[in-house]
Amino acid sequence: MGHPVDPEDRRGWLSGAPIDVADNVWIGAGAMILPGVSIGRDAVVAAGAIVADDVPPASLVTSGKATVRRTW
Repeated sequence: MGHPVDPEDRRGWLSGAPIDVADNVWIGAGAMILPGVSIGRDAVVAAGAIVADDVPPASLVTSGKATVRRTW
């Protein structure tokens, strides 16, 4: 099927939610953070990461689908 090409059809697919970014968070270039995600204090999101789930405080997330690689 693919993506809807008719503008009216696309409007039915729109969704949104706030993104909560705590203090002292570093977000690398090209990272994508999806709606509704919370990023904890002192976390680092690597460049190019796709963040679909909440990020715990004081952690590093990396990869295409961001996963916690390290915590401190």
